[in-house]
Amino acid sequence: MFIIYHNPRCKKSRAGLLYLQSKTDDIKIAEYLKHTISEQEFKDLLMKLNKKPQEMIRVQESIYKQNFKGKNFTDDEWVKIMVENPKLIKRPIVVKDHKAVWGDPAENIEVLFK
Repeated sequence: MFIIYHNPRCKKSRAGLLYLQSKTDDIKIAEYLKHTISEQEFKDLLMKLNKKPQEMIRVQESIYKQNFKGKNFTDDEWVKIMVENPKLIKRPIVVKDHKAVWGDPAENIEVLFK
């Protein structure tokens, strides 16, 4: 089963979901803005992505620019900030078993099928 962390209002997230749906119907959609994820769940996602929290921040968001830009935080602090402000998390994130990818562009998802 594939899990996609999805925001239906986001063009890139919708493109990722469409790409995934064109390949399989074994999909669970996690609308993480409606049903927030825990810090541990986000840490697990980062491990599967092989990314640091800072690599998954949407720096164009106004909340980032107003409150966090130019400030130094530990990885754990960034995780807490991002879980409390899920709009900051890049999307979509697609998970298959023990691996995850950021689905922007949507073709990045293809590696999960190999």
